[in-house]
Amino acid sequence: MEHSFTFIAALKSAVPLLDGVSEYALTSVLVTVLLIGLALLVRLRMGRPEDAVVPDEGVSVRLIAQYFVEGMSSLAEGVIGHGSERYVPLLGSFFIFILVSNLLGLIPGFLPPTSDFNITLGLGVVAFVAYHIYGVQAHGAKYVKQFLGPVMWLVPLMFVVEIFSHVFRPVSLAIRLFANLLADHTVLAVFSGFWPYVVVPIPFYVLGAFVSVIQAFVFTMLTAIY
Repeated sequence: MEHSFTFIAALKSAVPLLDGVSEYALTSVLVTVLLIGLALLVRLRMGRPEDAVVPDEGVSVRLIAQYFVEGMSSLAEGVIGHGSERYVPLLGSFFIFILVSNLLGLIPGFLPPTSDFNITLGLGVVAFVAYHIYGVQAHGAKYVKQFLGPVMWLVPLMFVVEIFSHVFRPVSLAIRLFANLLADHTVLAVFSGFWPYVVVPIPFYVLGAFVSVIQAFVFTMLTAIY
């Protein structure tokens, strides 16, 4: 599909060394840098204990960050239960990265990294590796039992079924996120092209923002369930 002007494409044209790098990958780097900068800003605001306990007046970056962490903690506790706090950094990272990537695609001149299958598959693989590592840490060698089924004579069949089930999980996460964001971005691009200077595309921007939040939530929720 042909795309109109984007800032990342202009950057690639200006910097020959970036010519072979995917535009989606570069946009992912941009999102990562923005989030790291935001995290450092919040960290500076909470650097002193006396500042951390005094609430800000009105809406602030620190207040938003606190509500976000509380929301992720509640999600993790509701899905995982006891000991869920150790998974909050991973789940929160997934949610905020996917959400910002999705919303960035609503800004003219940017493509959402999550509308590229390679990016979403990478996220799915990270989730896949992470939940297996956490599983081994929590259960040790007994973690393998989940692949063997309830009775010994079913072990060969259940092992194959469970392996395919687990291998397909990162792929299903990737396809779900990729397909929804690609469709949303395509619809938005089409209607924005029809009416570039009037208010008609506004409902599609609202719908796009809604889809962005829902898809970030779905990916994070499924990762927590796994």
